[in-house]
Amino acid sequence: MPETAVEPGEVLFAESGGSWWVVAIGPILIGAVLAMEISGPGQVHWPVITIFGLIVIGFSVVQVFAARRHVSVELTETTLRQGTRTVALADIERIYPENNGAAPQKWESAPALGELHGVPRRRKGVGVELSTGAIAQAWARDVTRFRTELSEAHLAVRLGLPPRGSTE
Repeated sequence: MPETAVEPGEVLFAESGGSWWVVAIGPILIGAVLAMEISGPGQVHWPVITIFGLIVIGFSVVQVFAARRHVSVELTETTLRQGTRTVALADIERIYPENNGAAPQKWESAPALGELHGVPRRRKGVGVELSTGAIAQAWARDVTRFRTELSEAHLAVRLGLPPRGSTE
């Protein structure tokens, strides 16, 4: 995949990839277990509850960090970042139209942009052809807005328009 260092410009579209509210599930579960232990007969098993809590919270923190790193999207006026990979919009030759028909299009089986092999769960792809001739899928949750922003930013780069905040 082509990677070029360019001035990114203003952020047009961004998705974080993961939400920190997932980490709150651990303390809620621990609170429920603790409430049952306190209200029930017998003793409270503090070591077990503590270990259970650390494991649940630890896994959810790791999951959110991984999602924010590998499943985040950021589109600026000149670049597209999918996970940890950034592609200059100038390196995108074509953005394929949305497939509204029953037959699958060639780009729908293409690999995803970024380091992931396929489009992440709960996201939809947008077909792109890179300047190398490779076909790939850019992806986002809000694919309608993403496609619009990507198409407009790509057109602006093709027309040679500088980023809004630049002094050119």
